[in-house]
Amino acid sequence: MEKLFCKLHVEVKHLNKLGAADVLQITEHSLQSHEFYSEEELIQTFIQKLLMMNYRARYIKTKETNKQDQTQQTDNDLSEEETDIFDDVFGNISPSDKASSQSDPVHPMDVQMAVFHCADGFLKQLMVTKLSQCQYALPLLVPDPFTQQIEFPLWTFRQINKSWKMRNTNNETISQTQPVYKAETPMVCFFRFGSVSSSKSQLMNSLINEKHNTFFHRNCPGSSRTRELMDGVVEIAWYCPSGKNTDKFTDCVAFCNLHGDAGKHEKQLQILTEMASVNVVLLPKLDKYDRNASIIKNLYKDKKLLICLFTEDKSTVIEMKKRKFRIGLKGRNQSDVSEELRRVINACLLESSSTFRLEDVSKRSDIRVDEEDDDDCRRGREAAHQMMSLLGNKDLTEIKESFLPHQGKLWHQWCQKNKELHRPREKTEMEISRKNIEIRHQQHEFHISDFIKCFIKEMNSYDQHQKMFFLKWLRILLDEHTSADLSALHHKYDVKWSTVLQLKEKHDKSEQLKTEQTKLERISEELQAAAFGLEHIMREIGQIYESCSSVKKNKKDLQFDLSSLPSLAAEMMISGFPLELMDGDAAHIPVIWISAVLDQLIQKLGDQRVFVLSVLGLQSSGKSTMLNAMFGLQFAVSAGRCTRGAFMQLVRVSDEMKTQLNFDYILVVDTEGLCASELAGRSTRHHDNELATFVVGLANLTLINIFGENLAEMQDILQIVVQAFLRMKKVKLNPSCVFVHQNVSDITAGEKNMEGRRRLQEKLDEMTKLSAEEEVCEAECFSDVIKFDVQNDVKYFAPLWEGNPPMAPPNPKYCENIQELKKTIISHASKSHRMSLTHLKDHIKDLWEALLKEQFVFSFGKSLETAAHRKLKNEYSKWSWSLQSAMLEIENKLQNEIKNEAIHEVEETYLQRELNKTSKKVKKSMSEFFEKDAYAEILIQWKTSFEAKIKELQGNIVRETKGKLNEILQHRDLKKKNEERKQLENTLIEKSKELALKLKDKANDVETLKKEFDLIWENSVKKIITHTDILNDVTQESSKNCTKQDVKESTLTPEDEAQIRSFVKDVVHKTVTMIQSFKISEKGYNIKYIQQLACNIKKSVKEHQKKCEKYEFQEEFFVDLVYFICNRANKIFIYQHRLFREARDPDLYTEKREEYYSIFQKHYHGATWIVRFGEIICQKLKGLSEQSVYKNTARELTDEMRSNCESLNGSRSNLEKHILKTLAEEEDFDKYMNYIHKPRDHFKSFIRDEVSRYITDQFSVNVLPKMKENIELLQQKIMKAAHQSTEHVQVNSGDVGLWLKSFTQQLSDEPIFSEKDLSGVKHDDVDFKLLEDVIQQELPAVMSEISSRFNRKSFPVNLDYKFRPDELLIDHFCQCCWVQCPFCKATCTNDTENHEGDHSVPLHRVTGIDGLHFTDTVNLCADICTNLLASDLNFNTPCGWSNFRDYRRAGGVYADWSITPDLSELPYWKWFVCRFQKDLEKYYNKTFDGQGQIPYEWRTYSKQDAIDSLHKLYLGSGH
Repeated sequence: MEKLFCKLHVEVKHLNKLGAADVLQITEHSLQSHEFYSEEELIQTFIQKLLMMNYRARYIKTKETNKQDQTQQTDNDLSEEETDIFDDVFGNISPSDKASSQSDPVHPMDVQMAVFHCADGFLKQLMVTKLSQCQYALPLLVPDPFTQQIEFPLWTFRQINKSWKMRNTNNETISQTQPVYKAETPMVCFFRFGSVSSSKSQLMNSLINEKHNTFFHRNCPGSSRTRELMDGVVEIAWYCPSGKNTDKFTDCVAFCNLHGDAGKHEKQLQILTEMASVNVVLLPKLDKYDRNASIIKNLYKDKKLLICLFTEDKSTVIEMKKRKFRIGLKGRNQSDVSEELRRVINACLLESSSTFRLEDVSKRSDIRVDEEDDDDCRRGREAAHQMMSLLGNKDLTEIKESFLPHQGKLWHQWCQKNKELHRPREKTEMEISRKNIEIRHQQHEFHISDFIKCFIKEMNSYDQHQKMFFLKWLRILLDEHTSADLSALHHKYDVKWSTVLQLKEKHDKSEQLKTEQTKLERISEELQAAAFGLEHIMREIGQIYESCSSVKKNKKDLQFDLSSLPSLAAEMMISGFPLELMDGDAAHIPVIWISAVLDQLIQKLGDQRVFVLSVLGLQSSGKSTMLNAMFGLQFAVSAGRCTRGAFMQLVRVSDEMKTQLNFDYILVVDTEGLCASELAGRSTRHHDNELATFVVGLANLTLINIFGENLAEMQDILQIVVQAFLRMKKVKLNPSCVFVHQNVSDITAGEKNMEGRRRLQEKLDEMTKLSAEEEVCEAECFSDVIKFDVQNDVKYFAPLWEGNPPMAPPNPKYCENIQELKKTIISHASKSHRMSLTHLKDHIKDLWEALLKEQFVFSFGKSLETAAHRKLKNEYSKWSWSLQSAMLEIENKLQNEIKNEAIHEVEETYLQRELNKTSKKVKKSMSEFFEKDAYAEILIQWKTSFEAKIKELQGNIVRETKGKLNEILQHRDLKKKNEERKQLENTLIEKSKELALKLKDKANDVETLKKEFDLIWENSVKKIITHTDILNDVTQESSKNCTKQDVKESTLTPEDEAQIRSFVKDVVHKTVTMIQSFKISEKGYNIKYIQQLACNIKKSVKEHQKKCEKYEFQEEFFVDLVYFICNRANKIFIYQHRLFREARDPDLYTEKREEYYSIFQKHYHGATWIVRFGEIICQKLKGLSEQSVYKNTARELTDEMRSNCESLNGSRSNLEKHILKTLAEEEDFDKYMNYIHKPRDHFKSFIRDEVSRYITDQFSVNVLPKMKENIELLQQKIMKAAHQSTEHVQVNSGDVGLWLKSFTQQLSDEPIFSEKDLSGVKHDDVDFKLLEDVIQQELPAVMSEISSRFNRKSFPVNLDYKFRPDELLIDHFCQCCWVQCPFCKATCTNDTENHEGDHSVPLHRVTGIDGLHFTDTVNLCADICTNLLASDLNFNTPCGWSNFRDYRRAGGVYADWSITPDLSELPYWKWFVCRFQKDLEKYYNKTFDGQGQIPYEWRTYSKQDAIDSLHKLYLGSGH
């Protein structure tokens, strides 16, 4: 046993562990088709073929068998020359004996049973269901391969239904469909004793279906002598009659087959013989005393019918006694025996009244039942039964109305009104909107039924595995509950439909036809009401969610959080259940529900990439069957019904294939049939067009499923499909399609197929011309509409069944066609644009909303264009930042080299060359984006302009950087003046050294040493000690800049005070920025800085004064303001000036006295000069190293924030989205006014706040570690430079000068060291190795000291202004257009300042926000610009009155704006107006009354609605 599992590469510990999810994913193996497979591939291959319903899954050829056959053939070829004919013919060693000496191949049934033993409960059920579809016998009793305990896998039969037809006494055909576990049928049991020459299984096949091996037998392909896992297994199959005279049995009959010697499997034998109606036993010639003889005797004595088949007997049928028969098999024709046996069995069954029911097997106590043994399965069954008990005995047509009220008439009314809302006629939009809100409130008032409450409770109580069992059980029990009534209704519908057709054929226009059609529609309505499956439960939950979301409140009787509802649906999708995308009864997409489910899916899986595959076709053309066979799916269809609406299901892609295909899932969308006869009143041409347009627009690839080859019958569906693709072309989407011709009798005839393709192409071209006229566009042939290859994109499928149902198995050729189509789909997918789940969610919403409108092409085209442009702007932001970031790095490197005098000029060509490395990557990224993005066709219109923008940006960056670096080169010369300071510093060191030598052995006490040192110190520095009193300068300058001015007395209102506070805050921000730009740490403090500040503040005060007529500032205000601002900035002045003095001014040497005294002491105490020289170098490195660390950290932080900070990681539009979100969350009216009237300042302020918050929040976990990492890297670099300099000097026999030169050159790109830093220091003979050791010993302490000063407060202060993250990001985001709409203050969204062409914005605001009001009234306007432009109203300008329709004629700012109709009206600004109505009225001293009354529905928007709507507007602008 272990050897078999080892051969199949199965570990025993993995038994019962293989899940359905493991085998249903798209793998490389699942796409392959070979003639031979290795033994380790057998299990995988068997499963893949079985999932496709390919009954040849049992006939897999192995490579090992093929090699043996080839070896045997080679041996035979050699033997011709080496042996004579006698040996070959009569010799003892035959080729078969030679072959038998080699290992036997794995038996096909061992492969099947190995899969069965490996599978978990769900995969076993799927496997047995597929075996049943293949018309194969199913495992009924299965011994454990290791313990031999017998299991009855009842769970595996739960999804199998059998259909058959019988004739009653009146010769009428009666149809029956029953779950096999419920079906009560006679059972015929076959078994054998001992070894027999005839094949029992083959004989059974001849009784059931001569053309198909229902039971595997010894003569089947691939059979081998050894069989490990089948002995003791009992298989069962059902014969289902078709109601024809050719039926072999007139009723459904179960046939059981006990494999192996029955004498060795007594328990199985006992169970079967007790339950069978007829026992058939195959016997060899038995001895009277054989151990099996007693069993035969007991069977003979039993009253049950017994048929004995003797393999060594030649006799025909003999009735030994009543109900006991014998038939001989030896030397007899197989068909004769079968006919006799069938006749005898039929006769026996007429006499017998006993029946067998599968479920009854579970009542036996001596066997294990899988359902009872699995706790999760048992609990799931109990919960499902509890739910079903709640339905009671209600009539099926009343169940939905009672238990699922939310999806009833009110939902259908809402759907109808929603369509009217998008296509207003006589009724105004406001009336329809109010009615819809009213309907939602009524819907919300429904109580949640106990049935749904129980469902939600159970789903929230279990883990994933338990939920699966519960859902499977519920689906099984619901189908069982509805199948009988639905079957009867369908029969009733078919009869009535036939009557209507007959009357139509007679051209009967009497009242009878109308009456019959009315009856037909009534039956249709009953069918719709009676359908009740898992999809209806989920639809009800969806409507509960939608009603709660629409009225903004939870239900009192909903015991769980509202968000748990879409979470349940998302978990079901992940587990392999389909989700209803379009409600098939209402013909509507519940967008709120679908969006919420997809949001939860994103939350659970991440924003996965999907390839969308949809299918379109006529009703009952085999669409669902094809998808189920292709992907092993089980699309949820209620018992006895066709698919209604549209369902979507996820198919996972294996990890190995994800890298090849670049997507994670295939989203399969199954749809209802087009041109459906069912519910004819609803299935209009308009609905079909709507459905086709939706699924074609949603999918990357659509399968057009056509049943048969009759082009006349195809015409309707082809025109619908062509029109859908034509609409996609008009909105610049490029989906693909593949035509599938089902049920083509001779698919091998090449000439016939070529002719079929030609006729299809002609018909498609004809339909294209017709549709082009209807859609008013130019297209002559189908290839003008989409890329279509008639050779490769048309597939011909063999008929599904090999023979006539219900006993026909699926056609293997059909399964091969499925496999080929699957490969074609994956080939398309690998070249297609895939979309993220977020994109899919928005795509569904946009597509459906556009379909609801009459002008689909305009509406959806505008939506797509807006989304594409936003996506482009987001990408442009990334490209421009890549260039700017790269140039910052280049600039920083060159600045350091300039400061260290490594370079003396900067050429533009060098900067261009350095930037080209990044530029090439950007160009490649741009090229790929414009060519490969899903919106490529739309994006192409902007390709040239954006390429020019990037080129212009690159030129600007290079020129600006060159200018900055040249300025630094000029300033470098000024630094030479500071060499005197360095000389003095180094002289101090030399004097310390000389004094130490002079006092050596003369002064023994510390006091004398200190006194002598202080004397030399004071003499060296006293000449240039200075003092700076900044606040004194402030007082003088502020009074100088003040002039007397009249003061207008007035009382300030709260609004005035708020305005002044905002003004002061703005001036403070600008002043801090200005102080940073002075670079005091590099240039030192100068009173002119205070003068500039005072002038700047004065200028700001005057500008503000001009705008405000209500009040004037007194001179004291100006003085106080200057003093207040400078007092706050005093710390920055002092700190920056201290840095300057520390690096340059001797007056700060008092603070360094201890450092120099330490050097003096070391000289005195005899430390070697080389040690002191090393210490001096380390001290010189200290200050500039700190600056280098700050600069590098700041640059890294900026890049990090561009990646990690949500508000800063996209385009300017993404930043604006976060600004608006923050404003809504804070609900601060003053900040809103600042944003509306000073958008650029608000953006800058927001960026500074975001950067400050990020640094503060991340300082200890991210910023500080980064600084420490940078200082460590710098320390390593310095030590490496010291080591390499030592090696360089030793190789070149150099002196100290060469060592210093080498050392500084290696550090030239860091602003830390220069040879001139040591000018004036005498260089004695140096031991370079010792110098290196000293640096390595002293440097860590220096760096540690720098590191100890790092803290949250000092970090922003110490940052170089030019490299501050907030300034870099402001520079990146704010170099764009800031012109505002003259009506509503919306800011132009163009990324370029002073751009060519008109200003524009995708969405305008409510004009009252800017104070626009109706003339001669105090009524603020509660309308949006675009609505005003469609009105006959006028507006006033400095040049007179103008009509809104011709606003450009007003000239000036109006002429520069292009204001086009909005895609939709954003709830955000409607909420804002309602929330701040009183504030706006107070601010402008006007009201929203009269003509400016705020519409009622605006007040239904919540703050959350406003925030959520931002995502819609700024889709593609960020994350």
